[in-house]
Amino acid sequence: MSYIEKLEELLTKSVIPDITERLDEIFEEIAGNKEATQDAKEEIEELREFKSDLEDVVGDIKNGDMEEEEAKELVADILAAQECEDEEDFGFKDEEENK
Repeated sequence: MSYIEKLEELLTKSVIPDITERLDEIFEEIAGNKEATQDAKEEIEELREFKSDLEDVVGDIKNGDMEEEEAKELVADILAAQECEDEEDFGFKDEEENK
């Protein structure tokens, strides 16, 4: 399996569904409380943007606009993030934190 195929599989079968599930959980919490906290609103916005970016990557794959080396790097990032215990940001760290 190529890295491009592996990336598409990770995104469509794992990462994007996980984000969708988390969004559903937040909306259920909001429905129970009848009001969204500022933190919940921010998390929703961040997750929606992240999900949209990932869907764009899937689109790039389907259009043949993904290079094998770029896919390899993204797969490594996703696998590292999935090993991380910090679910709130899916394990992705800001560039500044890595310096």
